[in-house]
Amino acid sequence: MVDFTRRLAVVALACSAVVAHAQSGQEIRIAHVYSKTGPLEAYGKQTQSGLMMGLEYATGGTMTVAGKKIVVIEKDDQGKPDVGKSLLAAAYGDDKADIAVGPTSSGVALAMLPVAEEYKKILLVEPAVADSITGDKWNKYIFRTGRNSSQDAISNAVALDKEGTVIATLAQDYAFGRDGVAAFKQALKKAKLVHEEYLPTNTTDFTAGAQRLIDKLKDQPGRKVIFIIWAGAGNPFKIADLDLKRHGIEIATGGNILPAMAAYKNFPGMEGATYYYFGIPKNPVNEWLVANHYKRFKSPPDFFTAGA
Repeated sequence: MVDFTRRLAVVALACSAVVAHAQSGQEIRIAHVYSKTGPLEAYGKQTQSGLMMGLEYATGGTMTVAGKKIVVIEKDDQGKPDVGKSLLAAAYGDDKADIAVGPTSSGVALAMLPVAEEYKKILLVEPAVADSITGDKWNKYIFRTGRNSSQDAISNAVALDKEGTVIATLAQDYAFGRDGVAAFKQALKKAKLVHEEYLPTNTTDFTAGAQRLIDKLKDQPGRKVIFIIWAGAGNPFKIADLDLKRHGIEIATGGNILPAMAAYKNFPGMEGATYYYFGIPKNPVNEWLVANHYKRFKSPPDFFTAGA
C-alpha cells in the first residue's frame, strides 16, 4: 500500500510546482473530477472527503501554499468517459484550473489523459488504477499517487499463487477489469488460469457468467478458485448462491470499502490482499486522519478516503 503520508507529500509537491504558474493571482485552483454520482459514487464521496482532509493536513489548516489560497473546483463525471473528458477541458480552459485530481473510474481516466497533454497541465490520477494510465497511454503531464492494477495483482497473487491451484477470473468489461486480469495473469507463476469471464459494469444477474465459470472449473483437479475483480454497483458474490461448494470451488478477491467488505463475512477463510484498513498504519498522519474522520463523520476513514 502506498501510504497516506506519501500521497500527501506528492499532492503538496504538486501544489508547490504549480505556484509559479498559477493563473489566478493569489489562488491555486485545483479541479477535482470524480464520480460524485454514478456507479462509483461511494468511492467518489470518500475521495472528496480524503482530498479535502489531506489538503487541510498538508497545509496545517491554512489551505494556502506560498501565500496562495487553495481553491478546489468540484466536477461530477458521473462515471462517463465523455463527460469526464469535457469537464477536464472546461476546468483547464474555462475555470483556469492549475492542476486536476481524479478521476474515480479507469475508463474516465483514459479519456482524460489527452486533455492534460493538450492543455499542458498536470493531472494527478487518483484513485483510477488501470496500468495503461501510466503505461502505454501515459504522457508527461500524468502523475499517479495511488496503486495500480499490477500492484493489486501481485499482492493478490502472493495469497493465491500455489502449486495445484486452478483459477478463473470474473471482472468488469472495461479498463479496470481487463487491466486487472492481465496483471493478475502475469503475476501468477505457479497457479493455472483457465478462464477469464468479463461482464458489463452494470450487471445485476450473474447467473450466466457464473455458470461458464463453474463449467470451466468443476472438473479441474486441485484447489479451484474464482478470483473476482469488481468495483461499484452489482454484487458478483451472488454467484455463491449457485452452490459453488458442491463443485469444490472457492471465491477470492482483494480489498474494498468497508460496506462492501461486510459481505466477506459470508466467506470465512477467503484469501486476498488489502490496500488500506484504518487500523493498520501506525504513523502520526494516519492517527490524525482516523481521529478527525471520527470527529467529523462518526465513522473511520475508508479505502478511498486514504487514497486521496
